[in-house]
Amino acid sequence: MKRLLQLKKWIYKQLKTITPGAIATKGAARGLFIGTSIIFLIFAIHAIQTMGDSTLILLQLAILIGIVLSVYLGLWVLKKLARIPKILQLALLITTPLLLLSLSEELVYWLWAVITLATAGATIAVLTSKGFRQKTIIKKAITLLGGVLAITGCTLAILGLSPKGFDMKPIANAAALSSDNIAPINAPSPSLNGNYKVQTLTYGSGTDKHRPEYGEEATIITNTINGIPFLDNWEGMSGWYRERFWGFDARELPVNGRVWYPKGEGPFPLALIVHGNHSMHDFSDEGYAYLGELMASRGFIFASVDQNFINSSWSDIPQGLDEENDARGWILLEHLKAWHEWNEDTESSFYKKIDTTQIALLGHSRGGEAVAHAALLNKLSHYPDDATIAMDYNYNINTVIAIAPVDGQYEPGNTRTSLKDINYFVMHGAQDGDVSSYAGSKQYERITFSDSTDYIKSGLYIQGANHGQFNTRWGANDAGLAVTPFLNNKQLLPKKDQEQIAKVYISAFLETTLNNRKEYLPLFIDARKGKEWLPETIYLNQYEDSSFEAIATYDEDFDVVTTVDTTTTILTENLSVWREQEIALKWGEKGSRAAYIGWSYDNIDEEATLPDSIVASYSFVFKKPLNTIDNSKVFTFSLAESTESTNPKSSGKWINDEDNNINKEPLPTNNIANNSEEPTEDSIDDSEGTELPEEPIDFTITIEDATGNTASICLSDFSALQPEIGVRVWKSQFIEEKTLSENVFQTYYFPLADFQDRNKALDLKEIVSVTFVFDNTQEGVIILDNVGFMKRL
Repeated sequence: MKRLLQLKKWIYKQLKTITPGAIATKGAARGLFIGTSIIFLIFAIHAIQTMGDSTLILLQLAILIGIVLSVYLGLWVLKKLARIPKILQLALLITTPLLLLSLSEELVYWLWAVITLATAGATIAVLTSKGFRQKTIIKKAITLLGGVLAITGCTLAILGLSPKGFDMKPIANAAALSSDNIAPINAPSPSLNGNYKVQTLTYGSGTDKHRPEYGEEATIITNTINGIPFLDNWEGMSGWYRERFWGFDARELPVNGRVWYPKGEGPFPLALIVHGNHSMHDFSDEGYAYLGELMASRGFIFASVDQNFINSSWSDIPQGLDEENDARGWILLEHLKAWHEWNEDTESSFYKKIDTTQIALLGHSRGGEAVAHAALLNKLSHYPDDATIAMDYNYNINTVIAIAPVDGQYEPGNTRTSLKDINYFVMHGAQDGDVSSYAGSKQYERITFSDSTDYIKSGLYIQGANHGQFNTRWGANDAGLAVTPFLNNKQLLPKKDQEQIAKVYISAFLETTLNNRKEYLPLFIDARKGKEWLPETIYLNQYEDSSFEAIATYDEDFDVVTTVDTTTTILTENLSVWREQEIALKWGEKGSRAAYIGWSYDNIDEEATLPDSIVASYSFVFKKPLNTIDNSKVFTFSLAESTESTNPKSSGKWINDEDNNINKEPLPTNNIANNSEEPTEDSIDDSEGTELPEEPIDFTITIEDATGNTASICLSDFSALQPEIGVRVWKSQFIEEKTLSENVFQTYYFPLADFQDRNKALDLKEIVSVTFVFDNTQEGVIILDNVGFMKRL
């Protein structure tokens, strides 16, 4: 010990000899000041000469003064913080990261915890101290006030975290207003069990350390696969722990799955479902039994694929597996390889029982993205990120279903996955607290069809559905490591309702695309067609099939008057908003452009008749009649509401009060939810429980033929426009008064025969224009996309 002390003194002595003294320190400071002043002066003179503007010196002086003042302010703050007692400094520095980790990284919760806990601790310490009775009345009052503050903070926490959530401003269900006019599908619910007896088994490596169904109890023993080319960062602490927990590394990945299958001769369509990222200790593959049992009873072989071994673990901190969704997709293809082998193996229980021409892949969360990657890799001869790795799958994957998927976690060749000639369905919940933005709508835009094919793509957005309740293992907690009480689950659908929606739509899509049950097709345009099968909530459907003939997709160019065809042009009248731009989601952009169209009759009384001269309209004018159109077609387009200002030129730079001296009347009460310039956030005052939902937008659609005959239909004849669905997933958003929403589209579907019913003289083969006439709503902004014609279902 004595020698250690001597060594310490020697080290300090040596450091002292080389440490700059006071003179050197002052000289260093002067050198920095003088040198920097010269460099900045040269920069300033050069900038003034280059710009040719001597007033630029004022900006440079302002920058100099601002930096100096900021430094002095920062030093003052640090000096004040240094006066905080050391024990309190330690407490703040140690507890802050722990509190942020425990409280979902929410600053408002951290601030509450610091104030409440510190005040409670201080109050208890003072009250229990020996000298409390001798303190002045003021200090006693302050102490008691601190106690009240601490009790109030704890009470507020209990009141805030105990309930399931809080009420929000009601949202009008636009489609429900006209649901009585919609005839339901005349067929049994696709969520009903079929006539097949359901059997189950598991297949796996036979050596699983934690699940006997993939270990010694596995019905079919499978070979392991080498995932090294597709998995990065299976190394370090993360790789070491992952290998110890599972008993294998990336070179020996298991092919594990649990199967529900019908008792019968077959052959039966095959559907594989794969979970997404979750704790690898909470086995996610078990969570789709409700779907497996349903589909097996209806004549499908349905398997849930185990990929828990590449899910998250505590050992992934600071870094775990990286961009592993290509591995998830590749593993699915290896499962399909095993299924094809069993179909040809005379000793297999699945010999000739699999219809290998009818295959579907389903995925949830990261699995929802992975199924698209699997469909892409399936068609490739080489791995796109390393072409030295050959691929040879080419299975008949006809259908892909994505449940609340992510998008872009993996990008083949640094490009988002695009698919062609495949059936695609995506569903997403507005109350999703994990994948909070409708990311699957991006992949939907990247699905294309060839001519003379028969494919469909569809999307479903569900008010009240969350991320986890599609998997029975995940449930109501979308908060990850945070506790469920932090979530606002007041608007969350009951678990059984969310499962019912999944059963109806997933079963219907599989029946439609693999078993040619076309009677279910209308469900993917209009959820009201299945209103007897579905829970009551707001549904937004997106739909397109390979018969779609586009008039405008708004991805053609940057000219707002052109369309996909040079013989068609766009004309407008009296619009207050008109532009084309990328569609924004809560997170990022959709990857597609649309037309933003707005109108405002701000000086016209709502009850008054609009003069024709001021009515706003948006028209598609055809230079040549559309002679390929007849009453077997429908006019279709996608529409969403934008909550931006309907009259942006009524303020700001557009108004010169001194010249015009105009005192405009305030806008009348209207049916637009919020005229904020930020379309994805809305502040809602929830203090009034009697607040009524806003009235949805409605307008008229008019078709004209070459001889001047016209026929009109109201948007609300199908459905008025759904107002944006605002959500507050976290209870903290009530404190911040922050409501999130995004542009989600509804596909509109108007049979041309219905227009002809309004005017028998209308010649559908001589259509010269289609016009949106904004005559039914005082003001509004709509987002229009994918305008065209399709075959009638």
